[in-house]
Amino acid sequence: MDKRCSISTFVIILSVLRPWSDVLPYELRVDPDATGIASTDFGKIVHPPKPAAVLYPSSVKDIATLVKFSYNLSSPFSIAARGRGHSLRGQAMAPHGVVVEMTSLNNRSHGSRIMVSENPISGWYADVGGEQLWIDVLQATLKHGLAPVSWTDYLYLTVGGTLSNAGISGETFHRGPQISNVLEMDVITGKGEVVTCSKDTNSQLFFAVLGGLGQFGIITRARIPLEPAPKRAKWIQLLYDDFSAFSRDQEHLISINNGLDYLEGSILMQNSPSSNWRSSFPLIDYPRISSLISKYGIIYCIEAVKYYDEFTSHTVDEEIQELLKGLNFLPGFIFTKNVSLVEFLNRVRSGELALRAQGRWDVPHPWLNLFVPKSRISDFNIGVFRNILTKLNQTIGPLLVYPMNQNKWDDRTSAVIPDEDIFYAVGLLHSSGTDDWEAFENQNKEILQFCYKAGIKIKLYLHGYKTNEEWMNHFGPTKWKIFKEMKARFDPKLILSPGLLVFVPGSVTRMTWRVSLCSRQNLVWTQ
Repeated sequence: MDKRCSISTFVIILSVLRPWSDVLPYELRVDPDATGIASTDFGKIVHPPKPAAVLYPSSVKDIATLVKFSYNLSSPFSIAARGRGHSLRGQAMAPHGVVVEMTSLNNRSHGSRIMVSENPISGWYADVGGEQLWIDVLQATLKHGLAPVSWTDYLYLTVGGTLSNAGISGETFHRGPQISNVLEMDVITGKGEVVTCSKDTNSQLFFAVLGGLGQFGIITRARIPLEPAPKRAKWIQLLYDDFSAFSRDQEHLISINNGLDYLEGSILMQNSPSSNWRSSFPLIDYPRISSLISKYGIIYCIEAVKYYDEFTSHTVDEEIQELLKGLNFLPGFIFTKNVSLVEFLNRVRSGELALRAQGRWDVPHPWLNLFVPKSRISDFNIGVFRNILTKLNQTIGPLLVYPMNQNKWDDRTSAVIPDEDIFYAVGLLHSSGTDDWEAFENQNKEILQFCYKAGIKIKLYLHGYKTNEEWMNHFGPTKWKIFKEMKARFDPKLILSPGLLVFVPGSVTRMTWRVSLCSRQNLVWTQ
């Protein structure tokens, strides 16, 4: 028996019995396979009730119809857009509601949903479906010799997904996050309206959606500015045994105009398996790096990149030498690679494939991502890196710490960052087994408690809260007021993205469905 059903059956509430049909333009699935997948995410930490159904749209109109139908009900059901399911705390989940599998747009659309064009005034851009992966955007734009300028470390994420958070990596210090590099969007609001928005048109929606955690609309198209793509990357790694020198050199490097194109920092710890760092360094240097880590317990690494092409290939080495002057890394511990642009930008993919082959990818990921003010990063190092993180026998996964410039972020977006000119992104990207993830979660709680007691005004990133009060504290009075106003305007019935519990329905109750099959294979729902 076919387990798929037409959403049209829901739209007319089956006032007339109607057999299932494969001719209809889009589908809902209610079978356990579909709802089971849609009730999990990359984090594998939260396990809410399954959605009642999963929508596989073939057009933007299909999604808008679903949202509008829910909005017009006296008791609307919740809806969440799901791209690659790479959220950590349930952002893409809709307990008892409907999850929209956005990648279905790509599978069913007629023609490409990545279109490269040129505007005589503003230059080149790409119109990209919200369901598109950044790796596909890169490959499509490179055919024109162009590329976006701001990336995430991992490219197998959807455009709509990263723009709903911020989209950060080592380019952020001078290019800004991905949400600072969007010209225009098409968004389906919580009322089911399809709205085109930009900084100049429907600007309130535009800025609310960027970094808005999916609370105000579903991104179905984003216009991304493009620039001529460099061909290659000089990839440099520098090792430090002193955190002050490590952080001071990072801050110096991000202050240089027309300097580096990418900068991130990381931590190599004695209680981390060597697989955490080995793939990053030449095989011949493994023994002396291991010896260094054993000697100091913790080693800090700056990872820096300078892009170049055939026109700058003869000067790039000299430029790098100038940039590295006066830095205080450990003598003899500088490593350089020369790779293609794609090899660098897609560097995480090889690690992913290796983990998949070992059965270590689809495991719990009790990650903790923070923004830490520059003024307190030394205290954070002492209390967290050199104390709390050393308590567990093993720390599995990358540990990132690198600075960003506040002036590259647009305060009009919904994203929240510390109120200092420079702040650090800290990513404790742990992987665990199915039975020991709680040890890392308890460690995360200890870190947050340490920051609270020490008065370190961190901001969480890619991480949910459990109470309304916690969300209010996260945004602060001014931004929370705006956030609530935008929710009331664009999703007044609290339909979209319920998984993070930003807004808990009060008078708006969730719809529950009872799905049954009758003798004529018709779908019946009751409220």
